[in-house]
Amino acid sequence: MEHKKELPAATMKDVAEQAGVSTATVSRALMNPEKVSASTRQKVDQAVMAVGYSPHALSRNLKRNESRTILVIVPDICDPFFADLIQGIERTAAESGYLVLIGDCAQQNQQEKTFINLIITKQIDGMLLLGSDLPFDASKEEQRNLPPMVMANEFAPELELPTVHIDNLTAAFEAVHYLLKLGHQRIACIAGPKHMPLCQYRSQGYVQALRRNGLSVESQLSVHGDFSYESGAQAVTELMSLAQPPTAIFCHNDIMAIGAMFQAKKMGLRIPEDLSVVGFDDIKASQYTDPPLTTVAQPRFQLGRQAMLLLLEQLQGNQVQSGSLLLDSELVVRESTAAPKA
Repeated sequence: MEHKKELPAATMKDVAEQAGVSTATVSRALMNPEKVSASTRQKVDQAVMAVGYSPHALSRNLKRNESRTILVIVPDICDPFFADLIQGIERTAAESGYLVLIGDCAQQNQQEKTFINLIITKQIDGMLLLGSDLPFDASKEEQRNLPPMVMANEFAPELELPTVHIDNLTAAFEAVHYLLKLGHQRIACIAGPKHMPLCQYRSQGYVQALRRNGLSVESQLSVHGDFSYESGAQAVTELMSLAQPPTAIFCHNDIMAIGAMFQAKKMGLRIPEDLSVVGFDDIKASQYTDPPLTTVAQPRFQLGRQAMLLLLEQLQGNQVQSGSLLLDSELVVRESTAAPKA
């Protein structure tokens, strides 16, 4: 007896080609039909029928009406800060029988259609957002069209999502205050991207510490990087070329701090004798720099675990309040900081 070959399931791309529109238009027509014209909706609906497209993935658990899969949106998968955080998510998810997919926002232009397709076809039950710069609209109005979401690490109050993070302002304040207690008067800041809320909070902590100690805030002592080694190195070159260079630098992450120390030593500076450096995050590499880096330690594993637990609460049908769950941070003093030279 001859067996018929099973045809592959139709995809959103098939619908787009049949309708003569883009995949983004298809996803918009299916998710937010009010945002497209009636004629476009009709073309998409007809194409869906023609190609046999089903918005329910075959892998979906039909009995329980769930996929047992979580999508984690990461700002940059290459940033080592997220390694322990993701580990906390994955271990907690596995305990409840969930699989974790990782989506890298650093490649969001290429990934946007993939993320939207996962949402539209209901191949994921929930999402964990590790940053506020997202490849899709997650505004309060759009959340009714999205699976349950929890944010970790970043805090974006306008999204009104359950969020697990640290008090970035207070942590930055305490780090800069420590440098002031050592006797530093000219303290620079290598900040992260201006648009990121956590960078805004860390910059506020830096400013408040200076003002609380009666020091003026000099704009030339604040330089913005992009969380990379290279931007930390470039920032030090700029800062140390000032007529009155800083004696200490507070960095918004350890990666930029490590880049700053590397470049400072290339310039003939001794750390901490000539320049004290403080980082943020306490990634594992910060213990092995030369000298070991003073930094703000975040409970990265627990950030991931607590965020996943909040998401599981929602997936189990329990009400979870929006707002902050604050975890403790700690300034870890190592050998990259000392009192300034007399």
